[in-house]
Amino acid sequence: MISYKPFWETLKKSSETTYTLIHKYNISSATIDRLRRDKPLSTITIDDLCRILHCGIEGIATYVPQKEDAGPA
Repeated sequence: MISYKPFWETLKKSSETTYTLIHKYNISSATIDRLRRDKPLSTITIDDLCRILHCGIEGIATYVPQKEDAGPA
């Protein structure tokens, strides 16, 4: 599962807020909601967030293995 917990930590450390993401950078409120619920985002959106927050992808998302992911490929 992809978790966006790092995004919230990065956002807290930055001078940006969800308000500025929406109103200054035109990130949709639906995207903010998707981040809150750990729903999929496009790589374009992740790229935009990295640019705005001056961070790498690890500042936005992390992979969290699930029990069902542990089986052979």
